[in-house]
Amino acid sequence: QVQLVESGGGLVQAGGSLRLSCAASGITLSFNVMSWYRQAPGKQRELVAAINSDGNTNYADSVKGRFVISRDNAKNTVYLQMNSLKPEDTAVYYCHRFQGGSISWGQGTQVTVSL
Repeated sequence: QVQLVESGGGLVQAGGSLRLSCAASGITLSFNVMSWYRQAPGKQRELVAAINSDGNTNYADSVKGRFVISRDNAKNTVYLQMNSLKPEDTAVYYCHRFQGGSISWGQGTQVTVSL
């Protein structure tokens, strides 16, 4: 059974940093496209960042230069380093994986950025 467990969310002031972690079980993380999505109240879920099996990354324009996605295959964990956080980054952040048509979601972790 595939499980994705996020951690690292919390309350931070604008300009601060957080690092989210997504620990995967039941899959070999390196074979998957791993992504972070977020959903703010009243808004659709949106892609924040993704990393594929070759280590290539992709970012939403709104987070480019501030967020970094990375992967530790030995720990089967993907990270999202979030710097220079803004109030508009406030959302529930979800870990997502894709491999050969199979997808899974984590339960989400709340990130709140205050002024």
